[in-house]
Amino acid sequence: MSEQPGIDPAAVPSGTGCAECESGQGAGWWMHLRRCAQCGHIGCCDSSPSQHASHHAAASGHPIIRSFEPGEDWFWDYQTENYAYGPALAPPAHHPLDQPTPGPAGKVPEDWERHLH
Repeated sequence: MSEQPGIDPAAVPSGTGCAECESGQGAGWWMHLRRCAQCGHIGCCDSSPSQHASHHAAASGHPIIRSFEPGEDWFWDYQTENYAYGPALAPPAHHPLDQPTPGPAGKVPEDWERHLH
């Protein structure tokens, strides 16, 4: 059960990278990763070419995400379009440290900066 609406602290991340990019949907690479605070879905940020995190929020009705980047622990609420507060979530708190940003390794085009939003 969630401690607050839109957040389930027990939900584990769906993986170490954007679920849709890794399954062949969209550009196949991301700038930064975001974690759905309700179900653990990992999607790419709105600066990324495919913006899968915000698409997941709209399609699922799960409004709150948390950064899935090392050293970042902020939450964002797509409904209020503002930062949010939340509890510690089930580990891991970020993608593997050896995973590059942008990522994943070998999938990022040389002109990646041209593709950012």
